[in-house]
Amino acid sequence: MDPIKREKLLEQAAAYARAELERDSSGHDWWHIVRVTRTAKRLAAVEQADTFICELAALLHDVADEKLNPSKEAGLQKVESWLAEAGTDEADRAHVMDIISTMSFGGGRGKPMGTAEGRIVQDADRLDAIGAIGIARVFAYGGWKGRPMHDPEQPVRENMTPEEYRSHPGTAINHFYEKLLKLKDLMNTDAARALAEERHRFMERYLEQFYNEWDAVDGAFDPVGETDSPAETTSG
Repeated sequence: MDPIKREKLLEQAAAYARAELERDSSGHDWWHIVRVTRTAKRLAAVEQADTFICELAALLHDVADEKLNPSKEAGLQKVESWLAEAGTDEADRAHVMDIISTMSFGGGRGKPMGTAEGRIVQDADRLDAIGAIGIARVFAYGGWKGRPMHDPEQPVRENMTPEEYRSHPGTAINHFYEKLLKLKDLMNTDAARALAEERHRFMERYLEQFYNEWDAVDGAFDPVGETDSPAETTSG
């Protein structure tokens, strides 16, 4: 496919992804796509990978997401049909579909990516799941699913199958331990690992502050009795 046709296809893919996702409130919205695509292009330049494939897969990856479709198969078929109708070369279409179908965390048991472009797009998506934005997204997703923010009596789930990871509800805070804090060590590329370090540390600092506030041990405050209570304060 010549460069002009590739650029046109990317514009069409962006318009398609935006139309599908701009009203999403689960954290998989259009601006998530923008960030992942931007990061994928940066990583592709560093890794000397095919920027076109990385950008196209990044733009379309959540259109197919099983969380936003009746099933994983339905989501993948929707994207594959769109790629075919848009005139994507067969080899490029197969490459993009292989990336999208393999990206999922799946409880940490997903199969490894087979190409440099796949590893880059997966890293870009995982980087958006950690750090300050990752924290915002985990609570947005928890609210969207009707899950509690935190329940100290609910244990963190370990050694989950992909089916257990998807089907059993948890809490937003437990999700840090079940997925987000694991992602730094699952990055595929050196560039992504470097970016992940600070985002990972930010999440650790956030969790420390969260527990301090949850247990009401954050900061210094006047003990009860050392200041006038409202009832003891009179006017006039």
